[in-house]
Amino acid sequence: MIKTEKVLHLKSSRGRKVRVVREHYLREHVPCYSSLCQAQCANAEGKVLSGEVTHYVMPDAGVARDFMEILEFREIQGIVFTQTACQAVQHSRGRRQYNRLRSLLKDPRHHCILFANEFQEYSYCPREKGEPQDKWQTRCVYHAAVWYHDHLAGLKPVVMITEDQTAVAEYSSLNCGVYVLCTQEYLQTFWPELQAALELYCSIAQSLQEKGSEGTEREYTEHLPAEVLEAGIKSGRYIQGTLNVNKHRAQHEAFVRFEGSSNKSSELNSDVLVCGGKNRNRAVHGDMVAVELLPKGEWRGRTTALTEGQGEEKGDETQSQPMATGRVVGILQRNWRDYVVTFPPKEETQSQSRNSQRILATPWDQRIPKIRISTQQADKLQDHRVIVRLDSWDSTSLYPNGHSVRVLGRAGELETEVQTILIENCIHVPPFSEAQLGEMPVSSPESPWSVDPAEVITRRDLRQTHLVFSVDPRGCEDVDDTLSIRSLPPGPRGERLELGVHIADVTHFVKEGSLTDLEARARATTYYLADRRYDMLPAVLSADLCSLLGGVDRYAMSVMWDLDAQTLAVNKVWYGRTLIQSSYQLYYELAQALLNGEEAEVPELGTIIQLRAQRDKGGALELEGVEVRAQLDEDRNITALVPRQPLEVHETVAECMIYANHWVARKIQESFPQQALLRHHPPPRQEFFNQLQDSARARGFTIDTRSNKALADSLDRAVDPRDPLVNRLLRVMATMAMSNALYFSTGACPVDQYYHYGLALDRYTHFTSPIRRYADMIVHRLLTAAIAMEKGAGPAKALASNKELEEMAQQINNKNRAAQHAQKVSTELFQCLYFRDKDPETDERCVADAVIYTIRANGMLVFIPQYGLKGAVYLKNREGQVVSERQDGGCDWQTGSLQRYLDHITTTTAAGTSTFNLFQHITVRISVQLSRCHSDTIRLEVVSNRPHQAPETQVQTSQPQGARGRSQLVQEVVRQAEEASQQAEEKRGRASKLSTEEREFRQSKCPNLYSLLEEVRELALLDLAAYCGAFHGLNQHADRPSGLTI
Repeated sequence: MIKTEKVLHLKSSRGRKVRVVREHYLREHVPCYSSLCQAQCANAEGKVLSGEVTHYVMPDAGVARDFMEILEFREIQGIVFTQTACQAVQHSRGRRQYNRLRSLLKDPRHHCILFANEFQEYSYCPREKGEPQDKWQTRCVYHAAVWYHDHLAGLKPVVMITEDQTAVAEYSSLNCGVYVLCTQEYLQTFWPELQAALELYCSIAQSLQEKGSEGTEREYTEHLPAEVLEAGIKSGRYIQGTLNVNKHRAQHEAFVRFEGSSNKSSELNSDVLVCGGKNRNRAVHGDMVAVELLPKGEWRGRTTALTEGQGEEKGDETQSQPMATGRVVGILQRNWRDYVVTFPPKEETQSQSRNSQRILATPWDQRIPKIRISTQQADKLQDHRVIVRLDSWDSTSLYPNGHSVRVLGRAGELETEVQTILIENCIHVPPFSEAQLGEMPVSSPESPWSVDPAEVITRRDLRQTHLVFSVDPRGCEDVDDTLSIRSLPPGPRGERLELGVHIADVTHFVKEGSLTDLEARARATTYYLADRRYDMLPAVLSADLCSLLGGVDRYAMSVMWDLDAQTLAVNKVWYGRTLIQSSYQLYYELAQALLNGEEAEVPELGTIIQLRAQRDKGGALELEGVEVRAQLDEDRNITALVPRQPLEVHETVAECMIYANHWVARKIQESFPQQALLRHHPPPRQEFFNQLQDSARARGFTIDTRSNKALADSLDRAVDPRDPLVNRLLRVMATMAMSNALYFSTGACPVDQYYHYGLALDRYTHFTSPIRRYADMIVHRLLTAAIAMEKGAGPAKALASNKELEEMAQQINNKNRAAQHAQKVSTELFQCLYFRDKDPETDERCVADAVIYTIRANGMLVFIPQYGLKGAVYLKNREGQVVSERQDGGCDWQTGSLQRYLDHITTTTAAGTSTFNLFQHITVRISVQLSRCHSDTIRLEVVSNRPHQAPETQVQTSQPQGARGRSQLVQEVVRQAEEASQQAEEKRGRASKLSTEEREFRQSKCPNLYSLLEEVRELALLDLAAYCGAFHGLNQHADRPSGLTI
């Protein structure tokens, strides 16, 4: 080992130059991490480059710093990042970019390694006196490339890529086997088929070339230095939080939810309002910012009026008063992501030069400001959706600068809009790679999968002793949970029952740390859209080996309780791996018949419903949600929007799943107090219940929100026998007041915060859906380790630490929110597609009954039961006219005034006064408001102040029970016909060509059990944000998560 010194010239956060001298040690033996190594390097730990690639590529510091996005293409393999290049990224691009590079190096799905060239004795190059840093870094990387080539005995050529043309001229002919190319030439020579990478290179290069061409006039104030912000946050002068822009008033209103600050102001009982773009000071939605409060005289309140043309304004009357208002003084962390934009028409483009144009592209997300892009394809890409990334936003620029990444397609086309939804929610679901599929067991007609005899010995075999069954939609093929019930010999306390919940043993097939496991962890969940789904796991597991179908042997993780037959008190509980064979598959209608007391084979099923009563005593909430299924024809056009009606058996199955989740949570928390993955649901803030209480009071009900038990009881009493929708809407409002349930590591949260408010359980987790939730896979592994520890054996692999588990929990929480929002937006897209081609003036389907559930300053929010839709109805238009009621109940626009009250709103014109009351039924006309740059939206217009008289053939949600049953039967017949048609098409497709979706996404085209019964799989509490018709207008601030998922 040789000791030397390394001199660094760094720049402080205040801009001062600092000279740092560090001891530097050189070694002869440094791992090369190549499978072609002839020197027996210590390559055991970490990734190793394959010898099957045609060459190794070594980017210099400039390429690693500016063109990281290109190096992230998985098709580009054999990348050797030098220590020199990585340190250049760290020092010049900051922690976020450096962590991105580290993640790339750690991810085994990417074919790249880190070579510590500055610690290798023969590749290290000391910096010469007066040598520019960039020249020294390029020289270091070239010497590392030469050493690497010689170290491998010339078995593999090494290509160094750089943007320094002088380096290309100087080094390209010095050594045989070491090539020096510019990045563009490298892509054109070695990856000509990777056109997307070449286009991305051109976009980034053009953006870098145009950078710095802004004017010198300052448009915004400079951000404060990092150390000033840190000191100000500690002292309480500044408030730290995440910027949330109100999408309905994106130019004017944003809010900062304070977190991590020590501000002791008692007035800060709500978020901080940031008004206007200047006060936002270049912060983008999602950024972590520091805010300084303005003097109280400058505090403002938010407007509660609806925003015409953009839907509703989310707010509450309690926030109409002046609230804490501030301005952004610094950015603590940029949280920029990929954005989808639409290029402007030709007349709006601004010519920059003969070959390029600088354009202002409009983001699909209304909360994001316009982005300035330099491109040579402005004319070609008019009316197209394009993915862009932000590069910078200087104080001299009105808009941020960015570069284009990839073209999605023409705006308005279905595939373009679906891909836009995925990108905007940071959902990346490429087809499963051959390496991942290679990890899967073989299961085909020629080579069917069979049970391993070794597993039969280690598992509890229930095939002959237990009647195992599932309850799912008719024709379902994806079954991840089954039940078993049997009578046991009487005990000392009387009759006994054994209840079993058996869940697919996914972790048997997906080993921790495997490529499939890493992909599942990255996805975190299965994503359901209106017309398709993207699986978390390959289909051989989700639709075959981990689907607990009837009549086939399957591996399972089981929880079985010995219960008192009368009280359902638990005598003992057993956890373990089992071998099961489902005897038969019940569909929901048949299971409902069992609960109704009709003759059947499983009479014990009716006793399970008593489980709910035990939680009801503790204050479990029965909340409400709306789920709508879009029926599609062969051309994927929407033929109907059908709200789903819940059956009592849904609650019964859900109760069994909740029971299993609760007991597994107890087991893993007791076994691993500091590193168990649980799920908690914090009590909501009392001010969030204001609208619920006011609305109930207007109908003569009192809602007690002091505890979950009091809330549940008061909701049960708030029933209007004349209109069952009143109680339904009150429960929706209660749901919207709730915070989201979240995963957490037990070591990161006090025990008193484990409680699940909605379910009234002291401990809870997710165990029952490992096919579609990665959290359940983590819990399965923890349960397996707990069982092994109970038997005296240690876990096969070290468990994740509390810190690692908490990081995974946060990532899963983020992905779940993205999945819920993507599903909601996708359903809204198909709702618009359903109504877009219908004439609202003549088509009877565009006129429907609506219920008023919120009063606003210039209109109201309504719910349409027939379609599960909600939206804003304006009573005052842009011309100042108000809605006036005629004698026949119809409505016209006339000059007049508007007056809002707590439980009603009135319009006064020359024709008289019209009144619209809370929970009143009115008639509305449904149309679609088209948007070129954003998503289309549903537009509602009041037609009559009276309930809608629907044609006899039209199905009404508020029908009597018998009529609802008939409508369900019709829907079920339609669904079975669709499924039979789909299965026939799939059989024909196996011998013919694949559909576009199957070719491009390797995913199924239609939803399955999960999307059809999401409320059951989410176990009793519905997340309205994931469904169409979500009542997100009831939020307390601009974009607070609007639903509750248990």
